[in-house]
Amino acid sequence: MEELKSAIPPSLKRLISESTLSTIPSSCSSLLQFFLQLPQFHQIVGDLVDRDRALCGKNKDAALESKHNGNDCFAKADYANALRFYSKALRDAPSDVDVMGRNLVSTLYLNRATVLHRVGLLVECLRDCGRALVISPHYTKAWYRRGKVNASLGNYENAVRDLTVAMNVESALVEKRKIESELKQYMDRKNERNGLLDCASEKNFNSAAEATHTKLECVSTPTKGRGMVSVADIPPSSLLHIEEPFAAVILKHCRDTHCHFCFNKLPVDTVPCSSCTIPLYCSHQCQAQASGQKAGSALKSRHNHISLSDDLEKYIADITSSGFCTEQNSEHSHECGGVNWPVVLPSEIILAGRILMKLVKQTRHSGGSSCVVKNMDLCHNYGDHPSDVKLYLHIHSIILLYCLQHYCSAELQVDGATLSQCIILLCQIKVNSIAIVRLNSLDGKESMVPSTILSPAGNSLTSTVEQVKVGQAIYSAGSLFNHSCQPNIHAYFISRTLYVRSTEYVAAGYPLELSYGPQVGQWDHKDRQRLLKNQYSFSCQCSSCSRINLPDLVLNAFRCTKPNCFGAVLDGHLLYEKQMVSQCLDIHTTCSSNPHMQIRKLEYEEIKRVAQCVFEQTDSVHQFEPGVCLTCGSHVNPETSAETLNEATQNSKRLKDAIVFNQVSADTLSYSLRCLDLLRSKLHAYNKKIAELEDNLAQAFCLVGELQHAKSHCKASMQILEKLYGHNHIVIGNELVKLASIQLSLGDSATIDTTKQVDAIFSQYYGAHANIILPQLEYLKREAIKLTSQ
Repeated sequence: MEELKSAIPPSLKRLISESTLSTIPSSCSSLLQFFLQLPQFHQIVGDLVDRDRALCGKNKDAALESKHNGNDCFAKADYANALRFYSKALRDAPSDVDVMGRNLVSTLYLNRATVLHRVGLLVECLRDCGRALVISPHYTKAWYRRGKVNASLGNYENAVRDLTVAMNVESALVEKRKIESELKQYMDRKNERNGLLDCASEKNFNSAAEATHTKLECVSTPTKGRGMVSVADIPPSSLLHIEEPFAAVILKHCRDTHCHFCFNKLPVDTVPCSSCTIPLYCSHQCQAQASGQKAGSALKSRHNHISLSDDLEKYIADITSSGFCTEQNSEHSHECGGVNWPVVLPSEIILAGRILMKLVKQTRHSGGSSCVVKNMDLCHNYGDHPSDVKLYLHIHSIILLYCLQHYCSAELQVDGATLSQCIILLCQIKVNSIAIVRLNSLDGKESMVPSTILSPAGNSLTSTVEQVKVGQAIYSAGSLFNHSCQPNIHAYFISRTLYVRSTEYVAAGYPLELSYGPQVGQWDHKDRQRLLKNQYSFSCQCSSCSRINLPDLVLNAFRCTKPNCFGAVLDGHLLYEKQMVSQCLDIHTTCSSNPHMQIRKLEYEEIKRVAQCVFEQTDSVHQFEPGVCLTCGSHVNPETSAETLNEATQNSKRLKDAIVFNQVSADTLSYSLRCLDLLRSKLHAYNKKIAELEDNLAQAFCLVGELQHAKSHCKASMQILEKLYGHNHIVIGNELVKLASIQLSLGDSATIDTTKQVDAIFSQYYGAHANIILPQLEYLKREAIKLTSQ
């Protein structure tokens, strides 16, 4: 794209830079006419859509090579690499290739199932046997392997069914007799023990089904435009909204780790797309929903000479059918078959393509016009974008529409009007798209910081719970919830479904607001305002940005050098409108029995303690110079303190690296403890840098098996975070998970109280879904109960 950008003449760049909402069609037409005369443009489009130049097309030779490598590894009992090679072969193998009379994909699934069986992953093995049978329902070895695995799992009823089918399909008399002999054994065991395994549903997210009972309505506000409110009072932890995405896409850094449809973490038995090598899915169900393809066929149609009972015919149909999804619901079919553009273009461009194609299909079914983008009823901020972003939007809109037109030809016109709609759609995505996130859990690592840390002795475990962005989606109604830097609702995801839940009591008619990213306690007022303005083009006027709050004063503050003074010292100008101070005073003076107001009064006392001078000035605008204590007025040299901070920051990075690579030494710990003392001497006691270093030290001490030190530093970190976020914030819940796991390793009876706190916080944010979102929560509760009963 840089080649195209550099070829555009300055006059045309200036036209695009100065374009407004009304002149976008004209600037798009001008750029399109220029590109049509540019050989580089046609070369780039050709590279993106020409299947002969595909980067992601299926390749029989590559699949066979990986299969051969997998066979070699299996023969050497190198099962990890055998699994890797068979999975790679599945990704490359065309679905219609036969090798020695057997479908290649079906054979690869069975080969991988054999490896999974050998390493004891029986459920995964069972699934791969089923996938082999979806493609080749008459595959005797797959039925036989499936029967053996079901028997190993104690599912003798299904084992008998599998071997019965295998025996009927097998043509060799010797093999028939062998299967018949094993079948008799399993029939005897079936009478003793009748197991059950539901293979038709590979993942079940409905175990905590919950309906919404709150009526919401969209209202217009003078400062924020459209927003959502409830018509009745809402208690904490009420489920307010459930919604499937209008369109969604996985982020590129998660392509090999998460399912491309449901965005859950991929199992070892991944399912690749049947037509290209990029998408990976956790199940055939997700694959079918993404591609809109029907998979599976009845065994009876292949073997009309086989006579089986109706019950067995139904069983076969259940196993050899992976479901059906109509083309109208698919989201990947237009990107498939070997084209390159979904690999090359940014994620938000791919998402725009999926929205466009869905709108095209809706228009096709309704018989409407080809002007499809105008149907998206979402806000945008085109006029606020700088010149380089406007140029980016113009170039990528033209590229995207040419790629889509290659797929749907006359249904999508490439002209100034349609291009302008595409640009507005991209702006709508920038403002309204929602990041689909997952929490790190005990079973994996999804960032540079390990989610689990095990000591060399193997007897201590800490858990770091983090949100990881895995996808990006447009939710038509979900985008109507406005922002607050201290939100009263929480958004989370099960699979790709958006759930919105209240986190505190909300009165009828009061705005329901979630966080778009930065919150009080995470970033200070200035940085929050800057990000929200740059990304969403509004100046935040939420309640937390309209009054003084404690975290904004202390989050990045230095400490006063005067003995016994707890005042905050900032390194930049502090400006507060008198109105913001008055609101803080009003909270203090208002008499109320509401527990929420009582908490605010306690916060006021803390604010007064760290910034007494703010309340003593009478000017309409309160202004304080850098380096002045907000409580006693003493002067501190911010530059000297900043040097100390830089040194400690470097140490913190080294400590993090040592934790990641499990190379925590005594010297590393000693130096980090000295840096902690230095930070405490220069920074305010509630500065977040201290909390971060305390947290890192907790993880480091856990790694070396010093659990008492780990617990102390974990608690010290939490004490600061509670000041910044509040006692019941989800951040505190995440830290409590870590503390509970350390306490559990120590055999500390206080674990039960910690797990109760964790349960209360996560139930407030996730309700009945808490155990799905955080699987280790149930484990911690169970082990804590065991500990107290000993």
